[in-house]
Amino acid sequence: MDILFIADPLSRFKIYKDTTYAMMAEAARRGHAIFACEPKHLAWTGGNVEATVHRVTIVGDTADLHRNVWHENGPNEHRSLMSFGAVLMRKDPPFDMEYVTSTWLLELAERAGAHVFNKPQTIRDHSEKLAIGEFPQFVAPSLVTRDAARLRAFHAEYGDVILKPLDGMGGMGVFRVKSDGMNLGSIIEMLSHDGARSVMAQKFIPEISAGDKRILLIGGQVVPFSLARIPQGNEVRGNLAAGGVGVAQPLSVRDMEIAETLAPVLASRGLLLVGLDVIGDWLTEVNVTSPTCFREIMDQTGFDVAGMFVDALERAAPA
Repeated sequence: MDILFIADPLSRFKIYKDTTYAMMAEAARRGHAIFACEPKHLAWTGGNVEATVHRVTIVGDTADLHRNVWHENGPNEHRSLMSFGAVLMRKDPPFDMEYVTSTWLLELAERAGAHVFNKPQTIRDHSEKLAIGEFPQFVAPSLVTRDAARLRAFHAEYGDVILKPLDGMGGMGVFRVKSDGMNLGSIIEMLSHDGARSVMAQKFIPEISAGDKRILLIGGQVVPFSLARIPQGNEVRGNLAAGGVGVAQPLSVRDMEIAETLAPVLASRGLLLVGLDVIGDWLTEVNVTSPTCFREIMDQTGFDVAGMFVDALERAAPA
């Protein structure tokens, strides 16, 4: 089938670690035709949602994940999203109004018969930070508010806390404030834009030293390995984008309990791929925009995450 990937520019891909590339390579290996575009290439014509796309041919030795040239682009063409067997929304955050507009366009296409993954309405309705509130049995003490007094009181109660924006990614804007409260006021002012934006506070979880675990759910099934993203030096953030080191490991009993509880619920909402973040025994985020870590888990364990994903995609997309 023809598969359209809506993503960031292919020229930015670092294929040795890029999950979207892993998806593309596996789909192409199975004989599917791969196409790509960016969200800016989507258009509603009044009766149809189209995109300016180009076919992507993967070239070179696919075992070489450090090759400089990994694809060739076909000519641009205008195609209805309904003409693809599957449309994958793989644009990285920020989750801004242009991202929201993309989900509206994709939802119009879906209503006309396009098969879009993850489901655009669910992406739009699902806050990756606040989604944990649906599963309080797995959540460490947390608070979301724009009220500086409430944030100060939360810190006073727990002493050692994490503060972060609701729309960040890759660890951006994440602060730890210890019991001395150093810079608490400045951090609250900055993250909340002087009370104009909500902030998430969470009790600090010391087990972050063992890693911020990314657990993948695919088609309602649990990948049996997580990637523990371990902070380095004095850094509190384990995110790979913030310098964390990824170590693949089998899921713990608690990891599996969390994953197996959430997997069927989220799959029933049209979320083909989900990335849970777990620190110690606590669920901290539920990522649905463009979850990553396929490549690291595949390289370190041999488990074929990309194959599992394309299997699920083939089942979900009508022939």
